[in-house]
Amino acid sequence: MFITIGLLAIVLVVTLFNAATAPMLKNADECQNHPRISVLIPARNEETNIGACIEGFLAQQYDNFEIRVLDDQSTDNTGTIIEQFSQRYPEVQAIRGKPLPSGWMGKNWACHQLSQHADGEFLIFTDADNRPAPNAIASTVAYMQKFKLGLLSAFPEKVTVTLAEKLVVPVVDMFVYAGLPLWLTYVSRSPSLAAASGLWMAFTRGAYQQIGGHQAVSNQIVEDVELSRLAKRKGIRILTSAGTGVVCCRMYQSFSEVWSGFSKNLFGLVRYKTIPFFILTLVLFTMCVLPYIAVWFTPFTKLSFAAIFMNVTMRVILALKYKHPFFISAVLHPLGVLVTLLIGINSFYQVKRGRLQWKGRQIDMQVSK
Repeated sequence: MFITIGLLAIVLVVTLFNAATAPMLKNADECQNHPRISVLIPARNEETNIGACIEGFLAQQYDNFEIRVLDDQSTDNTGTIIEQFSQRYPEVQAIRGKPLPSGWMGKNWACHQLSQHADGEFLIFTDADNRPAPNAIASTVAYMQKFKLGLLSAFPEKVTVTLAEKLVVPVVDMFVYAGLPLWLTYVSRSPSLAAASGLWMAFTRGAYQQIGGHQAVSNQIVEDVELSRLAKRKGIRILTSAGTGVVCCRMYQSFSEVWSGFSKNLFGLVRYKTIPFFILTLVLFTMCVLPYIAVWFTPFTKLSFAAIFMNVTMRVILALKYKHPFFISAVLHPLGVLVTLLIGINSFYQVKRGRLQWKGRQIDMQVSK
């Protein structure tokens, strides 16, 4: 249990540091000027989301932007909805996606096509389930200008409704806000201290081209992190921020979506390396689940209570700062972590078996590694 206490002490320090100092998109200054912005939205079978997403961007308090929306071979009414917006609003352009070529992941191919239609000096890649506040573009530009960034990514505020969402989604947020001091993404040159969320990634055109765009990560499932690592290797300034209060999204809407969505990504967070994956799994179990078991055994009771207190403190801080569901985060924390670990193990298993699917497409794991 002494190891558990030591690990939790480190995590709690990182949590407190981020809570006090993390770059928050909502705290941006005024823009120095208003360069042309291209908002780029890939959409595959997003008929329930795409309309509200486009409306959110049409309401932006920024006077120099375009919206490019790509229908990625949808089998529902996504394409029709995009076309209707493009007919009503000149700043919206509907793009019909081309068939997925060999060697590409679907989202990366869609983003690559979008970049070829973009005219802006800055490119903002986002998802159809994102909901931007009216100051989202202006805040992003202001941050990039102030810190002279080539890449700014923001982790959106997560909207959770079902129990599965409330249990798992904040735990994945915890990996970021309790595991990485966000300012290190800016001050450190190490690619290992890079992070990003594909839900909100803003590039200068020059930085995007220097990296090689999405073509450079054509076969990667966790393309957002890979792009941030590439940027660091190229000497481009990046910053990972919290988008709480400025951009929000509901990633998944059921247990099955939570399970399959994170199964697609979790093993990829350690670049499909087996030993680091199981070390991380063991560390998370030791910190966040084991104390709740060991507390029932007399020799470990006092230390376990201390570990439980540290876990609850961490989750309360995260819930207050980043608007996680308070009760479930604090009280059902070990259950949320345990379910997340099970999804991670399923991710490992599915990748090794080559059985990953997403939005009706089989993912070729031989290509993505």
